[in-house]
Amino acid sequence: MTAGAASPAGVQVILASTSASRNALLRAAGVSFDAIAPGVDEDAAKAALQGEGATPRDIADALAELKAVRVSRRNPDALVIGADSTLDLDGALIGKAADVDEARQRLRALRGRSYKLHSGVVAARDGQPIWREVSTSTLKMRDISDAFLEDYLARQGEAVLSSVGCFHLEGEGVQLFERVDGDYFGILGLPLIGLLDLLRRHGALPI
Repeated sequence: MTAGAASPAGVQVILASTSASRNALLRAAGVSFDAIAPGVDEDAAKAALQGEGATPRDIADALAELKAVRVSRRNPDALVIGADSTLDLDGALIGKAADVDEARQRLRALRGRSYKLHSGVVAARDGQPIWREVSTSTLKMRDISDAFLEDYLARQGEAVLSSVGCFHLEGEGVQLFERVDGDYFGILGLPLIGLLDLLRRHGALPI
């Protein structure tokens, strides 16, 4: 999938993700880039990392690096961006819901509670990570009613499955929350401010 040509300075930027939200964030920020699926077995990688005692924050960082490095090895001259987000409920890693029924159970379990969302982003070049950032936000879900939950799921359908928290903050998902503390872009899946600074320093964006 191609979202744009090389930057004016000739630096090719690749997003190692086909996530619609991450693609949209970079496009809206005016970045020219190509999007390539990293081909990473995320479930296997998470299981291995958990077996080593990695925290949800560590896992977001490690998976972002794995994706960036995997694509960078195939495109050594490009600046490759990898990203991953994890939901941290009292230190426990919560994965994406497999279907709408699981999303319903997830949202019921989270209502009235606070949790952390870790968004890791890593840039790689020549097969090596050169920059990284992990943004951690805290979200408190309001104590939504069963009626609201059912109406929400009926309107959103399987779209909720693309987000680890079963919501999109830029859409109706914002109604789920009582309080949100953290980086807005990080919650959407791609911490942008530091990343844009990196792209400027490497000539992929004008200063």
